Amino acid sequence: MTVPAVLGVDIGTSSSKGVLVGLDGTLLRTAVREHAVDRPIPGHVEMDGRVWWTEFVSLARELGQDAEVRAVGVSGMGPCVLLADADDVPVRPAVLYGVDTRSTAQIARLESELGAEEIRRLGGSDLSSQAAGAKIAWVADEEPELFARARRLFMPSSWLVRRLTGEYVLDHHSASQCTPLYDVGRLDWHGPWAERIAPGLDLPPLRWPGEVAGKLSMQAARETDLPAGVPVITGTIDAWAEALSVGAHEPGDLMLMYGTTMFLIHTAAEHRTWPGLWGTVGALPGTYNLAGGMATSGAITAWLRELVGAGYEELLHEAAGAGRGANGLLMLPYFAGERTPVMDPRARGVIVGLSLSHTRGDLYRAALEATGFAVRHNIETIRAAGGDIRRVVAVGGGTQGGLWTRIVSDITGLPQHLRATSIGASYGSAFLAAQAVGPAEIDDWNPVREEVVPQPEAVADYDRLYRLYQQLYPSTASLAHELADRQLR
Repeated sequence: MTVPAVLGVDIGTSSSKGVLVGLDGTLLRTAVREHAVDRPIPGHVEMDGRVWWTEFVSLARELGQDAEVRAVGVSGMGPCVLLADADDVPVRPAVLYGVDTRSTAQIARLESELGAEEIRRLGGSDLSSQAAGAKIAWVADEEPELFARARRLFMPSSWLVRRLTGEYVLDHHSASQCTPLYDVGRLDWHGPWAERIAPGLDLPPLRWPGEVAGKLSMQAARETDLPAGVPVITGTIDAWAEALSVGAHEPGDLMLMYGTTMFLIHTAAEHRTWPGLWGTVGALPGTYNLAGGMATSGAITAWLRELVGAGYEELLHEAAGAGRGANGLLMLPYFAGERTPVMDPRARGVIVGLSLSHTRGDLYRAALEATGFAVRHNIETIRAAGGDIRRVVAVGGGTQGGLWTRIVSDITGLPQHLRATSIGASYGSAFLAAQAVGPAEIDDWNPVREEVVPQPEAVADYDRLYRLYQQLYPSTASLAHELADRQLR
């Protein structure tokens, strides 16, 4: 006897993940398809968007075998820019989210033409490497023949929806990261700027992530082995689906996503803007976000593991033994530039205090603490913008092991809730799909299993170290910029 279930698929930076979940939240099956992004030149990060559909089909066939799939949920990294022609054939590889920093010249030009403050007022965010609108402008400027063929804009979730249902839609949240093409106040595309920046591009109609975009077509059913006619939700960007997977979507909530990069999403009932943060529309109607994202976090620890040839558990044990302050080391974690709140793609990593007595465990501890200090910097910026953080929920692979979340709570002075299931965006997409076919509550699906409470003596110690950390970026930025320019040359 088969169990009624929903399918959730998320297209990530390094892999696509799928889950089959019972209508009560029980995780029935999981599967992963690994892939790589392309980095044709420094600052450019791309991917063949056709892979997103190929991997979805593979995941659906594996996970849906002998299952009674009632609905499909999708999400993906973003904001990405996949431009396709009138026949839905991509005109070039997809330009990825904030890790791609190619649009520096377009950002400067658009700020000069439209006004930086007006862009922030209307769109909610400053122009940065995260802004999809500036990347569309790059394609128009640098590849005009390709842009002339472009008619539609897709992101991973909307590309899957198109292939599954034939519908051309995008969710409001993803649109709000297409700065400066979307008006956060009106919850719609801003026609004058859209026509100026993306002439000839037919921007998609907008829905909310949990709304049903359409039903699975007969053609998609043949390709995926899923039942024709089941509803497919509109979906959204992965970090917002991940916040939904752990119930961090109510006003006052802050989600910390521990992964290759670190992402922070604070939810509020009112729209706010602030320099150095992304002010977006929320995943649910009537909510807004102040969001931040670090360019590296787990990427640094992965780099260290590869550099020293040691495993995760071994280095984590050694880092725990290093103690607070990493035996006198302090690190600036801007190894791939930095997004919020400094918004500096030419920032670089710094390690201060090295001596011949330091070990790889000290370095690993310094990396964990560096990301904690950067999280605190973002949290202080959110509060300066008027954010009222009342609950912190942690999610992601970096929550395993306990040390990293302990360090972050001690540095920020904030407790963190960890839910029973920390699979991520695919689970959040499955949850939205379940809501499309019946009642579903995240507290029933995914209850809180642990609370990480800050230790008062550690909080006081890290306060002193954080004051030193605050001096690192302004003291080294000009040197880092010269070195970054040399690297790019």
